[in-house]
Amino acid sequence: MKKPKGDYTIQTVLNAVRVLDAFREREEYGVTELAQRLGLHKNNVFRLFATLEQAGYIEETADERYRLGVRCLEVGQAFQRGRNLVERARPLLAKLAAETAESAHLSLLAGFEALCLESNAPDRLVGTRGRAGTRLPCHCTAAGKVLLACGPEGLRARFDRSVASNGGLAARTGQTIVDSHKFFEHLRTVRVEGFATDFEECEPGLVCAAAPVHDASGEVVAALSVSGPVFRLPEDRLLRDVVHLLIEAGEQLSRDLGYVA
Repeated sequence: MKKPKGDYTIQTVLNAVRVLDAFREREEYGVTELAQRLGLHKNNVFRLFATLEQAGYIEETADERYRLGVRCLEVGQAFQRGRNLVERARPLLAKLAAETAESAHLSLLAGFEALCLESNAPDRLVGTRGRAGTRLPCHCTAAGKVLLACGPEGLRARFDRSVASNGGLAARTGQTIVDSHKFFEHLRTVRVEGFATDFEECEPGLVCAAAPVHDASGEVVAALSVSGPVFRLPEDRLLRDVVHLLIEAGEQLSRDLGYVA
């Protein structure tokens, strides 16, 4: 029988969350008053404050009291961006799925993987299933290649050091690009053209195209993609009929997020 999640609770982490939660009602606390409020020893609260301060979630004031740090704001903004992104993308995913009769996806970069946040899959006997929550390698997926190619230069340098130079371009199929020089040349083409394709590089029989999504600052924050079986999406149809729909949808979502080209 599977254990309840409560059996895996780490008490120290739970206490740290309780400390942060306490600031929803008051702007500042001293060690003694928060210890009394939470029913914890003062030494425990002091150590929790010190740990959270080092991580940027708590900061000390001039009169030796504590308040939330800027890291809390950054996490909150990231949460809001994620929710806003998915909500704004849903009608565009539905439109892409209807126009192409294939599966449409919204993905973002998680480490060096493409994490699918949301999918819209038409009801077909043969098709790409909805894959929200799944992760796939960046080097063999259209979404992953767009996120790498259209992101900042430093991102590609980190990918080179962490993945490509360490034999991380694993061959998932016979079409996967495993040579790092060819791969980065391919990314340069993707960056210039503004879209990426994947012709059976991740899964035999599966093809995909993707386009970037920018936020108000101009940063690439996500990718929209359409995928389907190669017998319905041969290369000429993917490039002729699907890519321009993806680019238009990516530009629309970018505008919805405040991006001005």
